[in-house]
Parts: sequence; structure tokens; C-alpha cells
Amino acid sequence: MVSLREGLMLGEGGVISLVGAGGKTSLMYKLAHELSITGESVLTTTTTKIFEPEPDQSSCVIVFDSVTRLLKKAGGVINNHPHITMARDRLPEQGKLIGFETETINTIWNSHLFRWIIVEADGAAGHPLKAPADHEPVIPDCTSCLVGLAGLSGIGRPLNDQWVFRPGRFAELAGLSRNAAITESAVADVFTHQNGIFKNAPAQALRIAFLNQADTPGNCAAGQRIARLLTEKVNTGMKRVIIGQTRADSAVLEIFEL
Repeated sequence: MVSLREGLMLGEGGVISLVGAGGKTSLMYKLAHELSITGESVLTTTTTKIFEPEPDQSSCVIVFDSVTRLLKKAGGVINNHPHITMARDRLPEQGKLIGFETETINTIWNSHLFRWIIVEADGAAGHPLKAPADHEPVIPDCTSCLVGLAGLSGIGRPLNDQWVFRPGRFAELAGLSRNAAITESAVADVFTHQNGIFKNAPAQALRIAFLNQADTPGNCAAGQRIARLLTEKVNTGMKRVIIGQTRADSAVLEIFEL
């Protein structure tokens, strides 16, 4: 059984940013639990918006619009709460937290309070697939590992706004018509397009594709086909492809090296 830490090729600390669709939030909290259970300090946060975590996802949530106050509060509780979620404000009517500007993430990282910062750096409104708009994704410059996700439940589905966030942009990048069946090749193309899932990637960031929702034999086979297509492409900038299921006990099912 391969851990997420091993699968994502993580070292001894860093900033991990999650982009794409189909499981970013569940991956964020699962990875935070794996890292913090040994006592390593972990911050989970966002540069967009996320739902306020349930207690089993993150038991310590700190919300201030002042970085100084955030760090002071976190420093006072981190010995008892190695995993902390922080945000700058709440949207009570939506049950969501508002995240930080990328410069604030850089400041928090440079404080050296946390060994790991995991950032949900993209939004997809719960869809399994997406393509980024011009202003997306919002990735901190200090990112050392960039994980791009796609939900395998979208394979074979119609390219519309039920299954894809920003379907028009996805169709443009993948070379498909609206409402056409989404193919493995289309997903591979959106991963590798310069305006695709890894758009705005910092030069130093290790890039890993995570094909999530491999919870059925059909989805797993689709993930394998996408991974093989990606291994055949050149100069993708990606290091590896993971086929996984973030809601399972073992999130990493298979690894393809690029």
C-alpha cells in the first residue's frame, strides 16, 4: 500500500497546491490527516473558497483578516492541534470560508510555523471535470508540489455544465463539441494544454496528475487509458500520474511514471 506522501513524492515539508476538479477537498483533508497524525504541523487553506470543514476533517479552524493575529492564534494551539485550517473570513449563508491572496500564503509559509501548507487553489463547484478560466487557477508562488485532479466519473458523460465546470473552455481545449461524450483523450489534452489544468504552474513546482474516483472497474480502466496517453506525450512537465480514490482507505491505487 502506497501512502499519499509517497505517491505525491513529498519530502520533509513544503507547499502543496491542488487544482482541477473531482476531489480536491477530500484529497486535502486526507493528506493533512496522514501528515499530521505523526505530529507534523499542517495548515489547510485556500486561495478561493471552501466549505467550512467538518470536525472529522479539521477540528481546529481559525478565521481572522489579519495575518499577524492568525499566526499568533495558530502558534498558541499548534502543539495540541498539529492540523489547523485557516481563512480570512466566513460566508455564513453559504457555509464557506474565504481564503487568502497568494502573497498571504507566501507570508504564512515564510513564518516557518507549519511544515506543510496544503492549498485548494482552484474551484470547480463539485463537478468532476473542469478547465480554468483566465483568472484561474490561483497558485501561490511558493508551491513546491502542484497536484492536478480530474474525476473519472466524468468519462463518457456529455460535455455540459452538469459534468464539467466551464464546459465551453473545456470543449475548446479538448477539441470537442458541446454535449459530445467526454473521452479519455480529451482529459489528457486538458491536462497537457498550456491553458489547461496546470496553467499558471510555478516553474519550480513538481507536477503530478491525480485521476480520482477510480472506485469502479470502468473508472479505473478509464484512468489507466488516460495515464497511458499521458506517458506517450512529450514535454508535459508532469512527473507522474496517480490513479486513486480519495474516499478509500488507500487513496493511491496505481502510479505511472512520466
